[in-house]
Amino acid sequence: MPTVTYAERRGQLETYFDRTAVEAWSRLTSDAPVGRIRATVRAGRDRMRDTLLDWLPADLRGRRLLDAGCGTGALAVEAARRGAQVVAIDLSPTLIGLAHERLPRDLGSGSIELKVGDMLDPALGRFDHVVAMDSLVHYDAADAVRVVAGLAARTRRSVLVTFAPRTRALALMHAVGRLLPRGQRAPAIEPVAEADLLRRMRAEPALAQWRAARTQRVACGFYTSQALEVAHA
Repeated sequence: MPTVTYAERRGQLETYFDRTAVEAWSRLTSDAPVGRIRATVRAGRDRMRDTLLDWLPADLRGRRLLDAGCGTGALAVEAARRGAQVVAIDLSPTLIGLAHERLPRDLGSGSIELKVGDMLDPALGRFDHVVAMDSLVHYDAADAVRVVAGLAARTRRSVLVTFAPRTRALALMHAVGRLLPRGQRAPAIEPVAEADLLRRMRAEPALAQWRAARTQRVACGFYTSQALEVAHA
């Protein structure tokens, strides 16, 4: 099966989240009632967000943070409340619109700038921290490493990412998903073996000054994702 390039996958994600899945995503990221399956996904995402926030300093005053693939902005809000100057970017104009609607008026000493675009755009500038929660789960290991390297090139302290760990359950869901009619498919989640990802990162010249630090898997019903902290050496 031919490999999907980063640009091709990015286009698929933009179409999916801006058109096909907007209503479902809006409900999932709100307090609205959802079914049993989506409830486990919501709970898993909440746990993952808390994990990534725990890996950031409690005091982010004076620091600039990129929320890469921010969705409706929940993590960006919490980082701003710690004092961070947050740039929150997403491919989907509709999700950014929802983030604008949900943006609290009082963020204390922090701020949020919401943008539509590519998280790898160098025009975004430099950051102290980058968080990419579930933004890489649709990319294979090679592309994931290229994305991490691209983000690290503009980051001073840490890059926090999540990926879909290669488990039997995820591999099965991935295979079944490919059997669905093309029009009914979400962009495929690409399960990645942690050992393979770390090996590729060690071999990447652009990450020579970076090291893999903390790692944590969150599994909650139909949600499984692995957090990885990449820290400046």
